[in-house]
Order: sequence, then structure tokens, then C-alpha cells
Amino acid sequence: MIPSSHCQIQLWVKHDQFQRSPLPKRYDSPKCPLVPRVCAELPDRDIEEMMGERGYPVDHSTVNRWVIEYSPQLEAAFQNKKKRVGTRWRMDETYIKVKGERKYFYRAVDKEGNTIDFLLTAKRDKKAALRFLNKAIGRNAKPGLINIDKSGANKAGITAYNKENTTRIKCRQCKYLDNVVEQDHRFIKRITRPMLGFKNF
Repeated sequence: MIPSSHCQIQLWVKHDQFQRSPLPKRYDSPKCPLVPRVCAELPDRDIEEMMGERGYPVDHSTVNRWVIEYSPQLEAAFQNKKKRVGTRWRMDETYIKVKGERKYFYRAVDKEGNTIDFLLTAKRDKKAALRFLNKAIGRNAKPGLINIDKSGANKAGITAYNKENTTRIKCRQCKYLDNVVEQDHRFIKRITRPMLGFKNF
């Protein structure tokens, strides 16, 4: 998923930690120890202007390429250092528009509101829910209970996961208990709303 004019994650990146794709040497300076600066709601052109003011000329398209290049490395690094999540999950999905079409952003948090995992899918159905569960549980400990809203697709996905893996994860459908993750969707919308849209899926 590639943003057209905004960066898509809120992170500070120390470039010497990622040596596979080193940045140009002119950015390797004590005056510029953290590059690129990748912030939610901060357009690439603003970052271009900020770095220019500090004596580091860089085009906004280069900043966008940094996001695309370093995002997978960042995700892997942060996944390894992420603290242990709880065993009671809240799972839900919201939509994000890509080329004007709705795509579905699955997320799960524990009861403390800590993000467990996320996945963007083309459809909202049993297969998509199962894909998300395989990814989330594969990266984290198996939950004892997953709370969802009245979504039949999510319930079917949990049932299918239990059947395929001979597990006994409980599924509880209670909308008000799912408010933790549903309220958290507004932060996703706050990041994506100012964007000009995503180019591809």
C-alpha cells in the first residue's frame, strides 16, 4: 500500500541500524542523526522543506521511497522488540479506501489497548478473518478468548481456525466490550483522512 503524498507510519528511523540500503553519505552527519523522519499526518513536501532548512536537500519523492524501503525492516525490528500481549483479544475491522474502493483493515488489541497485529485485505469475509488470525497468532501467543462484535465473518474465521489447528479459542460476541478497538479506529482515520489516497493495494 503506497501513499500518494503522505508518509504512512509514525516513526523515527536511525539509518545506521539498517545497512542493507544505506542512505546517501551527505545525510550521515551529527546534525542529521535521525533520517528519514517519517511522521503520520506530515506530508512528504513538509519533510522536504524541513530538511532543506537544515541544509539537507532532498526531494519529497525520495522521502516516499524511504518509507517504502524501510517500512518492512521497521515492522520486523519492532515485532521482535514488542512486549508480550495479553491473552484476551479485541478484534475488529474498519475500511480504508484504495483507488476509491473500500479495503478492510483488520486489527486486534488486548484488553489494555496494546496493538497485537493488523492486516489489510480486499474483502471482509471468513477467509480474510482466517488469514488475519493465522498471522496474528503466528506472531504472538495463542489467545484464550477473542471478543468481536456481531460480525458473522469473524466468528466463522475463529471457528475455522479452531477446527484447522485443534485449538479451543473462545469467541465472545459483545459489542460494548469491543469498544476498545472500535474507538481506536478513529486514530487510523485521523492518519488516513488528510491523505490524498492510496495508489495501489
